[in-house]
Order: sequence, then structure tokens, then C-alpha cells
Amino acid sequence: MDEKSTQEGHRRRLRQRFRESGLAGFQDHEVLELLLTLSTPRKDCKGMAWELLNQFKTLPAVFEAGFADLCAVKGIGETNAIPIKLVKAAADRFLKQRIKGREVLGTPQAVLDYLYLELRESSREVFMVMFLDVKNRLLETEKLFQGSLSASPVYPREVLRSVLAHQAASVILVHNHPSGDTEPSREDYAITRRLVHTLAPVNVTVHEHLIIGSNRHYSFAEQGVIRAMYEEVRQAESRFMQEWAPG
Repeated sequence: MDEKSTQEGHRRRLRQRFRESGLAGFQDHEVLELLLTLSTPRKDCKGMAWELLNQFKTLPAVFEAGFADLCAVKGIGETNAIPIKLVKAAADRFLKQRIKGREVLGTPQAVLDYLYLELRESSREVFMVMFLDVKNRLLETEKLFQGSLSASPVYPREVLRSVLAHQAASVILVHNHPSGDTEPSREDYAITRRLVHTLAPVNVTVHEHLIIGSNRHYSFAEQGVIRAMYEEVRQAESRFMQEWAPG
């Protein structure tokens, strides 16, 4: 049997396995190999799949890689980089559309699935806001700041401007820790408090602040931090009224 026939037989077996069982039992290099066969129909793709994994180390990192970085990998080029980036873009859109217009507080796992895909492989710290309507349905998500919360401060006025532009009744704050460690920093607590105090006077509720790490997250709401901050707002308003309001 010649090399061409051997390659074609291998491709057929990969496709048959996928038809019968999806990606169950596939190794990461086989996932990439099957994908690459769609854009490289007459060439052995196993070597290119291993080149990608050797360069980027993990399957998620391959899909998160920049277009130019993918093109620079031996054998990949633009023809193969496009379908790789398409997979990530399509997955992002699918997960976002799955929660858009839905009451997101009642579907926490769907929200986390979207956020994990969107943020956990990012090499930079990204601050995102999820804008909700009066029924807590998702209106839109927006990445407002990139860098780090200490080096590139989150400006409450910019968040407020976006809240008003989307006519949001409430928000979920989200940012990632590229290190994978979800323990909040002092800056994380500080920006959460500033945003709670900025949005409370315009009757916009901060339901949550999530820190996304490697397959785990930290919830300010679950830890009681958000509730404590709103109690602080209530007490400050009460003191002001007692000291300054007539009667």
C-alpha cells in the first residue's frame, strides 16, 4: 500500500470515529489533525498537529493563539490558520448567543461556560461587564479594559457610561487572572467597592463580580462581599440623612 493510500485510510478512520462517537477517545493531536484535514486535503496532517501542540503546549492555547503566530508554525500558513481561528470564534458566538436574552442569574453554568472560553486562556488581564435588563436578561457583554487592575485602572465613569448606553438595570462584573489563581487582590476589592458606590445612586445593581482562573472562579457574591458593600452604601445613606435631612 502506497503512502497516499495509507494517509487516506487514516483520514477515513478519524472521520468515522468522529461520526460514531464525536471527540470521545480522541487525543488532542487527533482533534487538530482531523480539523486540519478539512483545509489540507492531500497532505499528512499529523506532523502539523504536533507542531501546533509543541509550539503552544495545550489544545486551548492553540485556539487562543494569534493569527500571525499560527501562520508562523511550520506547515500551517493562512489556509490552516483560518479554520483554527474559526473554531474559537464560532464557539464564542455559540456560547454567547446561548445566554443572550436569557435570565442569566438562573443559568450560572451557561454563563461560566461562556466566560471560561472567553477569558481563561488570555495572557492579559481583561475586565468585562455583562449588562442586564430589569428581568436580569443579558443585553450585551463588553470588554472595557485590558492590562491589569493595578497597572491599567478600571475607571468607574467609563463603566457608568457603558451602563447608560446599554440602558442596563444591573450588571455582572468579570475579570480574569492570567496566573490561574482566583484569589482576589486588594485592587479587586477596591474596584468592586468603587463600582458598587458609583452605580448605586443611579439604581443600577451590581449582582456579582467573578474572577475567572484556570477551570475555577471566585464569586464576590457567594462570599458575601457584594452584600456587605451594599450594606455599607445603605449605612452611609442613613448617616447622611440623619445628619443633614431636615426634621
